[in-house]
Amino acid sequence: MNATAQTFSPKTIYQDFLEITKARLAVSVLFSSVAGYLLGFDKNHPFSWSVLLMLCIGGYCMVGASNAYNQVIEKDLDVLMDRTKNRPVPAKRMTPNMALFIASLLTIIGLILLYFINPKTAMFGAISIFLYTSVYTPLKTMTPLSVFVGAFPGAIPFLLGWVAATDHFGIEAGTLFLIQFFWQFPHFWAIGWFLYEDYEKAGFFMLPTGKRDTKTATQILLYTGWLIIASLLPVLGYTGQLKISIISAILVFGLGLWMLLYAVKLYQNRTPKAAKTLMLVSVSYITLLQIIYITDKFLR
Repeated sequence: MNATAQTFSPKTIYQDFLEITKARLAVSVLFSSVAGYLLGFDKNHPFSWSVLLMLCIGGYCMVGASNAYNQVIEKDLDVLMDRTKNRPVPAKRMTPNMALFIASLLTIIGLILLYFINPKTAMFGAISIFLYTSVYTPLKTMTPLSVFVGAFPGAIPFLLGWVAATDHFGIEAGTLFLIQFFWQFPHFWAIGWFLYEDYEKAGFFMLPTGKRDTKTATQILLYTGWLIIASLLPVLGYTGQLKISIISAILVFGLGLWMLLYAVKLYQNRTPKAAKTLMLVSVSYITLLQIIYITDKFLR
C-alpha cells in the first residue's frame, strides 16, 4: 500500500515527467531557441512576450515529446545501460502506453503553440521530432552515421527561435543552424567516447569509426575546426541581418580555441576523462557563444 501511494504521489509523478522529457536537456535546448529569438527580432519584427512564451512552452513540448518517444522505442535497450536503466519506463514506474500518451499529448500541444507563432516554426518543430524519433533513434543501433542524422534535429532549436521572431528562413537562420550542426559532432562524440562501455552494452554505434581511436579523435578535431569557422561567418558581412562586431568575433574565436585545446588533449590522451572534459567544455562553449552573439546585438 505504501509503495503504491509512493508510486502515485504528486512528487513521484512530477519527477517521472521530468525524467521522461529529460527536463535538464530540454531546458538547455530551449536556451538555444530563446537565443535565436532574441537575435531575430528587430523594428520590422518587434519583440513579443506572448510569442516568446509560446516558443518556450511549445519548444519544451517538442523536445520533451522527442525524448519521451525515444524512451518508449528504446525501453528494452535502456534496461541494459547503467545511465538509463532507472528511467521511468525501463524501471517500470511508467508503462510504455502512458509514456506514448505523454509524448503524443506534448506533440499536439507543442505543434499548436508553435503554429500560433507561425506555420514555419511549427514545420521545423515537426521535422525535428520526426528526424529524432523516426530516423536518428533507429539508426543508433545500425550505424555511426546516426550522429550525422541526429545533428539535424539537434541544430534546429537555434534557427527555430529566429524563424519564430521573423517568420522567415534565410541565410541568417541557416547560419545559426550551421553553427549548432557542427557543434553536435565534437559534443556527441565526446559523450560517445567516455560512455563507450555503457553504449556498447546496448549495441549503440556513436563514434565515427566505432572505436576510441586516433581516427575518431581526428574527426573531433576536424569538426571543431569547422565549428570555429562557422561561428565567425557573421563577422564577414555575408549573413544578412545576422552580424557580429570584430570584438565579438575575437571573443568567439577565443572560445573556439579553448574548445579546440581540449579536443587536442583528447587526441593526445585518448582517455574517457579527457572526453568528458571536452563534453563539458562544449556545453559551456555553445552557451557562451550565444550570450556573446546576443550581447553584441544589444550593444551595437
